[in-house]
Amino acid sequence: MGSIVAENRKSLMLFTGRGFPELAEAIGEVLGIAPTPADSYEFSNGEIFVRFKESVRGSDAFVVQSVTHGVNRWVMETLIMIDALKRGSAKRITVVLPFYPYSRQDKKHRGREPISARLIADLLRTAGANRILTVDLHTAQIQGFFDGPVDHLFAMDILAGYVESQFAGRPMTVVAPDSGRVRVAERWTDRLGGCPLAFIHKTRDPLKPNQVVANRVVGDVEGRVCLIVDDMIDTGGTITRAAEILYEAGASDIIVAATHALLSDPATERLKNSRISEVVVTNTLPLPTEKQLDKLTVLSIAPLLARAIREVFDDGSVTTLFGGLS
Repeated sequence: MGSIVAENRKSLMLFTGRGFPELAEAIGEVLGIAPTPADSYEFSNGEIFVRFKESVRGSDAFVVQSVTHGVNRWVMETLIMIDALKRGSAKRITVVLPFYPYSRQDKKHRGREPISARLIADLLRTAGANRILTVDLHTAQIQGFFDGPVDHLFAMDILAGYVESQFAGRPMTVVAPDSGRVRVAERWTDRLGGCPLAFIHKTRDPLKPNQVVANRVVGDVEGRVCLIVDDMIDTGGTITRAAEILYEAGASDIIVAATHALLSDPATERLKNSRISEVVVTNTLPLPTEKQLDKLTVLSIAPLLARAIREVFDDGSVTTLFGGLS
């Protein structure tokens, strides 16, 4: 029987949504490729159209989309991009979501509530995504919502490296802004050489979103640099109130390290007028000029994402990027 033998070639193609194309371009610079050009626009009624200008047949496609403010618009654009790639015969589609949308809705608190984080995973899978690559999920259980591989990256090394360089030699305490962040804070204490851990005991009214009642700090903070760690800063209510409690408890300096800077109003104003001396974040989400302030330091997540994309493309191990941390 005759046969045709073809050379087994792989091609990595990078695609970007309109949410934050600058991040995809930065990733492309590290990888040595440019995002594939596309026609993306909206009709007068709000419907989104996407068409890629180059053939994607047989490619290993990586779709980068930062789901920033106007979340539903960017989610829909991502789904349409995936569908366009699937119908264009891309061999594998990996969706790179630096910030996973609806991640805070990962469980039911009361009856008749949705689990929207699971819904997002279902939509991505139905559209044609084979794999998800994301950074610092709100809770690790979200990985189980997607029926396929999920590469969960951590920005801790990037943030911790900066903190160490700026505050070396000063006594430091890592502070979890609430009991739910204690596990993350424990990882930070290990990363920073075993410094003390503290947390803020607080209560939250489930009927009033973004409103927090902070009670007291538990742990050794007096005369120390207090590093508040969290996965995201939305309205800033949690961390600014935590900073106030830490200041009253005798902290010498208060800094914040967070991966995702949502900075929904009135976060910028709250941070500006708070006891916090510096806020360190990554650029998983774009920061418009009106949301930037002097005490805000933004570190690039692009090199980490580029390394992870390369590992996925080469069928390597993403876990080795974090020394086996999962």
